[in-house]
Amino acid sequence: MPYQVKIDAFEGPLDLLLHLINRLEIDIYDIPVSQITEQYLIYIKTMTELKLDVASEFLVMAATLLAIKSKMLLPKNEEVFADEDLEVSFEDDPRDELVERLIEYRKYKEAAHDLKSMEEERGLMYTKPPSDLSDFAKGLQPGKSELNVSLYDMLAAFQKLLRRKKLQRPMAAKITRHEISIETRMTEIMDELKQLKGRKNFNDLFPFPAKGHKVVTFLAVLELIKRKEIDVWQQENFGDIYVEAF
Repeated sequence: MPYQVKIDAFEGPLDLLLHLINRLEIDIYDIPVSQITEQYLIYIKTMTELKLDVASEFLVMAATLLAIKSKMLLPKNEEVFADEDLEVSFEDDPRDELVERLIEYRKYKEAAHDLKSMEEERGLMYTKPPSDLSDFAKGLQPGKSELNVSLYDMLAAFQKLLRRKKLQRPMAAKITRHEISIETRMTEIMDELKQLKGRKNFNDLFPFPAKGHKVVTFLAVLELIKRKEIDVWQQENFGDIYVEAF
């Protein structure tokens, strides 16, 4: 059996024409039919000499190019319409239909190239189905997170509180001296938590703008944590801290 070679460099006659237009740097809207037909027939002849299967659509396109070339050689039949000083001539360009087909084909070819690139990029990504984490959620108290609150978290919350209070304070205020001991403030905090019978936002423990009162309250909270009389926790990282009595 004879050895046959099959190439798929060109997917059709329009693909071959686009290749010739790009290689010869031809304006697709003003195709020199004589030049493009000559180059097209050379390709067809070469494929035939190499004993490659030439599809009938390539031959149909060759006949179409020859027909367009013949029409381009015929004398132009112009219809002139006179309107006062304006004269307009109309004539059909035999290349119009071919140009429209080439432009339409180029759009689909570019879209296919983009989709192929997206497919290759997506092929580099690997995914997995969502995991069942219900077993890890067992034993957790509803509405309460297991995130531990460290001393650094408390200091950060206190600094944020001071900044917020500083921005909210009035431009002018009357300063009064109000001294309170840490033990007294500890007792007040425990009474507040017992009355609420639940959690209390850390920021709500600082109702007075005086800096001395804020410092005493913060030290009182730390002492209560040390004595394990209250528990502090947060639902998410960098979220609000809540205080709750044991």
